[in-house]
Order: sequence, then C-alpha cells, then structure tokens
Amino acid sequence: MLSLQRVAMFIAVVESGSFTAAATTLRQTKAVVSFNIRQLEAELGVSLLLRTTRRLALTEAGDAFYLRGKQLLQQAEVLASDVRMVHSGFSGELRVTSTPEFGQTQVVPALAAFSSQHPQLRVHFSSSSQPADLIAERFDVAIRLGTLADSRYRAALIDRFAILAVASPRWLESHLVNSYEALAKADWIIHDGLADALHWTLEGSGGQQVPLTIENPAKLSADNSSALRAFALAGCGIALLPEWLVREDLACRKLSVVLPEWQFPAQGVYAVYPDTRYVPARVRGFIDFLRHFQASAAAEENQQPTGLL
Repeated sequence: MLSLQRVAMFIAVVESGSFTAAATTLRQTKAVVSFNIRQLEAELGVSLLLRTTRRLALTEAGDAFYLRGKQLLQQAEVLASDVRMVHSGFSGELRVTSTPEFGQTQVVPALAAFSSQHPQLRVHFSSSSQPADLIAERFDVAIRLGTLADSRYRAALIDRFAILAVASPRWLESHLVNSYEALAKADWIIHDGLADALHWTLEGSGGQQVPLTIENPAKLSADNSSALRAFALAGCGIALLPEWLVREDLACRKLSVVLPEWQFPAQGVYAVYPDTRYVPARVRGFIDFLRHFQASAAAEENQQPTGLL
C-alpha cells in the first residue's frame, strides 16, 4: 500500500531541491527523509531520483510520479475535508431506531422537527420490539426504554417516564384488587421483552417501599406494549404500561389505574450510540435536540388544563 506520507516527502524533496532543505521543511532529519525515499522507490520498483554530489534530478518515472503524486495528495486533502465536514456538520445520513410505540409517538415527531432544521441531512428511522445491533445494522442512535444492560455502547439519559398498572373497568368490577398483596396474586399480562417482569419495588404515598412479586403464571404475554394495551382493553387482566401510551385511555376511562396509591419505579429514556472515539456532530446534535424536545413537550402538557370548571 502506497504511503501518502512518503509521497509527501518525495514531493517536498523535489520542490525544495535537496534532502537537507526538505528535512528542514518537514521538521525531520535528513536521514529519515532519505530512508523514506529509498523505501518508496523500493515499493514502486523504480528509481525516482538521480543523485549526484551537486544536485538531484528526476528520472522519467520520477517526473511522472511527481505530477500524479501532487494530484493524489490534493485528492486526499479533499477527501479528508469532506469526511470532516460530514462528521462535524449536519449532513450525510442519520440512522435512528426505537420501539414501535415510543418511536411513533415521541421519536418520529422529534426527527421531523430536527430534519426541518437541517435540510442537508438524510434521516432514516426503523422500529423494532427487539434491541438492534447498532454496529452490524449501522445505526447511529437507538432510543431505548427501561434499564440498560449492553455495556458495548455509550448512553445518554434523555428523560424519565411513569409506568402504570392498568386494567379495564369491566375487569376490575369482577376482580377485587384492594392491596398490593392482591396485586401480586392478580392476573397479569406480561411483557416478555423485559429482563425481569415479575419482580418490582412499589413506593407508597408515604414514601414506604414494598417488594412486589407477581405470583400467578401469566396466561397472556407479548413482546411489545401495544399488544399488552390491547389485551388490557379487552379485559384480560392487568398490564404494566407507560403513562404516555395509556394517557388517552385513562382520560376516556377505557382503562383505570390499579391501586394508584402505589407507584412503580420510573423508567429511563436513553439515547444509545456506538462507543467510538469521535461522535459525529449530527448524533450529538440529535441527542441534545431530543432531550430539549421531550422537556418542551412535558412543559406544554403540564400547562394544559386538567379539567373543566
């Protein structure tokens, strides 16, 4: 493989007229410059310079290599400049993945707003209930919920959200759940994508904490929140779901919170990205944008009236 550094040394020797002058320009010793030119000639299998006691002269091959070498270095500089621009600017492609539910309701609106601010940027979004392999699938960012277990990646906390135990009013009419002990024995619809969906720590209104272990084997399970919500709406039992997913169902009384005096631990929203030495500006920019986008949405929601007078 041709060394660009040796090509640059050769051009410096030709343009300065001597090894000594080239070494001064390159801030190298004369011996280092001479060695690299000999190595370059050995790699090419031709003599590039005619060395005399008075001056250097180019061979026919050296003259051709000088002209093509200058073009090669110029093209390399353009390539490096283009790559730095893609890395440091908001151009190229931003590839983002998330879960279907959070992606549709939260990530896609943020990506749409981010894209409108950066028209030179191409955006690709993909959703899946299963965590993506960022390296193999060439994703820049994955928006993940809950807890993180993969240490291969970096993670930035974006937001936190509440999770609620919900069931249909029809199911609650026929199933008495009036204590956390009864909650543990109830019929649960389980999210089998969670590392541990059976053990939780509840916090009461007074700050007290109690462990909750779901005792009965789940008759129904799913790998995504949309299916759990559908099961709950159908009156199949209790599902643990994000507040943002069931907000309208609660407002319309299609679902009810089970034991609202006991709270489940808040879950995190994380932007996960490959652990590389240099993080592209478009990735850093989108993570910051999503964090502010989520905060602004939460602030607007808190300002909305909660009822009618």
